[in-house]
Amino acid sequence: MTQKANWNYPTSVRFGAGRISELADACKAAGIARPLLVTDPGLAQMAMVRDAFEAMKNAGLGAALYSNIKSNPVETNVADGVAVLRAGKHDGVVAFGGGSALDVGKVIAFMSGQSRPMWDFEDVGDWWTRADPKGIVPVIAVPTTSGTGSEVGRAGVITQEATHTKKVIFHPKMMPVTTICDPALTVGLPAHMTAATGMDAFAHCLEAYCAPGFHPLADGVAVEGMRLVKENLVRAVKTGSDLEARGNMMAAAAMGATAFQKGLGAIHALSHPIGALYDTHHGLTNAVFMPYVLVFNRKAIEPKIARLAAYMGLGGTFDAFQGFVLNLRDEIGIPHTLKGLKVGDDKAKLIAEMAIVDPTAGGNPIALDVQGARRIFDAALQGDLKAA
Repeated sequence: MTQKANWNYPTSVRFGAGRISELADACKAAGIARPLLVTDPGLAQMAMVRDAFEAMKNAGLGAALYSNIKSNPVETNVADGVAVLRAGKHDGVVAFGGGSALDVGKVIAFMSGQSRPMWDFEDVGDWWTRADPKGIVPVIAVPTTSGTGSEVGRAGVITQEATHTKKVIFHPKMMPVTTICDPALTVGLPAHMTAATGMDAFAHCLEAYCAPGFHPLADGVAVEGMRLVKENLVRAVKTGSDLEARGNMMAAAAMGATAFQKGLGAIHALSHPIGALYDTHHGLTNAVFMPYVLVFNRKAIEPKIARLAAYMGLGGTFDAFQGFVLNLRDEIGIPHTLKGLKVGDDKAKLIAEMAIVDPTAGGNPIALDVQGARRIFDAALQGDLKAA
């Protein structure tokens, strides 16, 4: 293995229950006088967003609200938000919510000063250098779920409507200047969403850890992130008011996004097209695919997974880790097959073809071709781990 790599680590994080009270201060510290608060339609009606909005107004900030965001956001959501930002002469974004709101908020901030189409900045090669960095306004990120880790990421996932393809828009300056991680904001998250987002965090850590390449910093962060999920996800699902468990899951989510700069893999490569085509929840889709991808990659990752299992107190074998994943999914209500997501085989060929060109496919430990992607898909559809 060549010991040569580029490493990046995230931003300033204000972590702890009650830290949302510092939102106006964080805006002022970032030089934001007229923030655009970007959130989803459901959260826009909730007290936590109304309170945050009023706190900014009371602090003398010229705040406005934008919430036209789908659960799997599309380019129109970004374009409409950019128009609102420009019309209101806003000089920063407060991205408030789950992964969708965070991603859209960051991309709105990024696109606010760009003249080229958004797809010119897809995470391909050095396309990010096409952007005018002076036109990017600062972002304050406030996550309300513990899954994507978008609050410490430099990209946003947006669906291109014409092709029904999820694309990653990337620029280093999309990293929020400050993140407020307040686990109290996640207390009201329903159990099924806590489960799905928590498995998303776990998938990020797992795929980052398994990705090839030299990044021991990311490996260490990923391993500890998975331990936190093991110790806290069930608690958070079953007792939503458990602030310690909620806090640990919020930390795990940020750790997953910090680690996956090393790479992701087939879990995400298959989840992205299914989310775009069937509008399934991303974390839930990742959770369904997870054990099948583990089996597919076993030849390449077994020694690493055995070390991971030992660290997590699972007995130190691949089979022990796989058993843990299956038991965890069962305990928190994750479907065992794609049929549980109302996904059939009518688009199987297209999904396999889309998966191998997804930007995450390149990080899979075993090269993913159409045949392999289809094999994983069929196994997950039928619930046959041996077939993967």
